[in-house]
Amino acid sequence: MKKLIAGVALALTTLTGGAALAEYPERPIMMMVSYGAGGATDFQARIVTMTAGNEDALGMPIAILNKPGAGGRVGWNWFATQAEADGYTLGAYNIPHFIAQSVKGGVSYSADSFEPIANWGADPAVFVVAADSPMNSMDDVVNYAKENPGKLTFSGAGLFVGHHIAALQLEKAAGVKMAYIPTKGGGAAAMKAVIAGEVMGGVNNLSDAYRAEQAGNIKILGVFDLERSSFLPDVPTLKEQGYDIDDASVNFRGVMVPKGTPQEVIDVLAAKVPEMFRNDAVAKKMEAGGSPMHIMTRDEVKKMWEARETTLKDLLAGL
Repeated sequence: MKKLIAGVALALTTLTGGAALAEYPERPIMMMVSYGAGGATDFQARIVTMTAGNEDALGMPIAILNKPGAGGRVGWNWFATQAEADGYTLGAYNIPHFIAQSVKGGVSYSADSFEPIANWGADPAVFVVAADSPMNSMDDVVNYAKENPGKLTFSGAGLFVGHHIAALQLEKAAGVKMAYIPTKGGGAAAMKAVIAGEVMGGVNNLSDAYRAEQAGNIKILGVFDLERSSFLPDVPTLKEQGYDIDDASVNFRGVMVPKGTPQEVIDVLAAKVPEMFRNDAVAKKMEAGGSPMHIMTRDEVKKMWEARETTLKDLLAGL
């Protein structure tokens, strides 16, 4: 009799747990983006989540909440300290951004504050100038900087984001001093500053730059990566142009949840989100927008976060 009762209890527990798991998500989900509307992270986040409501995805839509400011610090501080760890508040991550910021200090988060779910893209930094700029190569940029120390102004999305890391690497590799100007509003604002002539150049995301170049607003002079991009086959890397710069500034983007989110919820998201990214409609829109995709699972992202943290600690100590 005791065995029968125990068996019934186990079966009820299994059924109850299974039902609870099957019910997630029961309502629409919100995803926080710590950059402004129109920038690369916001642009891509809206594309990769557009099929979330499909039955073969999460079965519930994902709404984007923008919390821009201080190169992502405003949004990630909020996400680490105030967001509900219930599976209904997701966050978009940018690597190296939030890890570099936590290494430098002064923020309320680190890699241990979050649980990665999946990665959707890897967006290299590029150096851009306005379409009517007399500069046509990275040598032109560097020669001007050598002749005018500290006077070559160029924009980026904030401090200790991928743009800033690329800028620091460029100054070190070229042996020059330039005037990096972090802008409020992320990559979109940084690009507007270049187009409007407020700065002489800028470091920006390839995806933002690709769209701006297609519109005839800018020129792209170099890619901060180890290989040329298929979106920009005629634009050489910084290394090809003689500057010893690696891929440390490449911007990985993906989805995470706050630490403390139930494991069963993490498991559902980890299984469903990468497949959501693989949707053909998502791939076509990302391709059309010049946005490189790089899909990674939760376990792959964990390893990437760990490797980037090690790299960034060494890199930032040297810079």
